[in-house]
Amino acid sequence: MPTYRFQNIETGEEFDDFLSISSKEELLQKNPHIRQVLTTFGIASMVGDIHSKTDDTWKEVLSKVAEAHPNSKVGRQHGRRSIKQVKTDQIVEKWKNK
Repeated sequence: MPTYRFQNIETGEEFDDFLSISSKEELLQKNPHIRQVLTTFGIASMVGDIHSKTDDTWKEVLSKVAEAHPNSKVGRQHGRRSIKQVKTDQIVEKWKNK
């Protein structure tokens, strides 16, 4: 249930109440001198990275995509590559940049 902010039109007093949607509508119908005040909603930001928040099923999907497309960004980030593959990619990138 969300917290709603209300204002008494007669007195100008504002107050918060923790109600269900149906209870809020009932309160507003029974009390015509009270109106709902629109407020901003809170946004929680994510702390950490995406890998610490995902379950193993999604990580498995990413690894399958990486296997199918080893040279893509997903493939480089989530794919399992040997040291030989990493070194080969570094040499190729070095010669591409020249």
